[in-house]
Amino acid sequence: MSEMKTLLPGATLGLLGGGQLGRMFSQAATRMGYHVAVLEPGENSPAGEVSLKQITRSYDDAEGLQTLAQCAQAVTTEFENVPAKSLAALAALGLPTAPHADAVAATQDRNVEKSFIERAGVPTAPHQAVKRIEDIESLSDDLFPGILKTARLGYDGKGQARVHSKAEAKTAWESFGRVDCVLEKMLALKTEVSVIICRNAAGDTAVFPVCENHHRSGILAYTVMPARISAELASRAQEYAEKIAHALDYVGVLCVELFVLDGDKLIANELAPRPHNSGHATIEACSTSQYEQQVRAMAGLPLGDTTQIAPAVMLNILGDLWFDADDQPTTPPWTELLKMPGVKLHLYGKAQARRARKMGHVTVLGTNQAQALSRAHDAAKLLGLPFADELSAKEAL
Repeated sequence: MSEMKTLLPGATLGLLGGGQLGRMFSQAATRMGYHVAVLEPGENSPAGEVSLKQITRSYDDAEGLQTLAQCAQAVTTEFENVPAKSLAALAALGLPTAPHADAVAATQDRNVEKSFIERAGVPTAPHQAVKRIEDIESLSDDLFPGILKTARLGYDGKGQARVHSKAEAKTAWESFGRVDCVLEKMLALKTEVSVIICRNAAGDTAVFPVCENHHRSGILAYTVMPARISAELASRAQEYAEKIAHALDYVGVLCVELFVLDGDKLIANELAPRPHNSGHATIEACSTSQYEQQVRAMAGLPLGDTTQIAPAVMLNILGDLWFDADDQPTTPPWTELLKMPGVKLHLYGKAQARRARKMGHVTVLGTNQAQALSRAHDAAKLLGLPFADELSAKEAL
């Protein structure tokens, strides 16, 4: 791994990926006085729109990587499926990368990832690799009902199927094209949480308050920050994140997704080697956002204070809002939304709205958590979000 050097404002930071996470990274970097160069195959990308330079090449294009290495002094990623080999190639060209290729590779295969998490001393759900038809025949009955997941490239609920028997597992595996998979036992969840941690090359860490996440159709719908869990459970979740970050020798921002089970049992689900959707609220709700932390880590600067300065709820805005009940184009009520106290609107600059496509998010702040939830309920009602009535105060788990 190339050594991370201190890069002062005025330097150019490289970014693999041009999506909304990269857009918010670039906004944080430019606010701090850095320039950003994006490598992204799609034209007019959300990150490219707010960056100094976009190199319109694929992530593994040798010429594109060479161009990025020539204009940037360090590089990071905003997309977990950027080839780890591209990070290795950039490091070979003398460009420091945060995270490094080995850390990203460990998170890109669910079977490798789960084995790594367990070796770090963090529990996971019971699971078994499925790579051949023989693996299905040898599956333990104790793993059913379960969720069969593709080992690579799955996100937002894609590449997943609930199965109740070996026969169903075989059908699902064949529908996935017989690619490598993992079968995870389906567990009774009390809630899902995530921990966003930043680690620098010196091994220093900064951990954000735990986020409580709620999904619809496999896509994050809303996040409550801080999570409504006990202080002991939150501390244990943060401790697990630190164990994993140190074991990976990670540099940059890492998200550790976890499940809370009965009896306050806590298990790790997945890792995301980048800023995370559940951490969007850190932009307004914390002294330092996850995106500024990403800049600090790759620039070799001291990590920022992660103190939460206001309770927050983050609402994901999907492309469905741009269509009415008859599937005709419409405009969401932004003017009415922005009249509401504590509301911060973030739109990602995507040219075309599509159903289930992440188009933006709304962060709602309050002086206390009950107020943040009440305001988020009103904002969700105005936008017509189907989970609005779920946004109410409740006791911590």
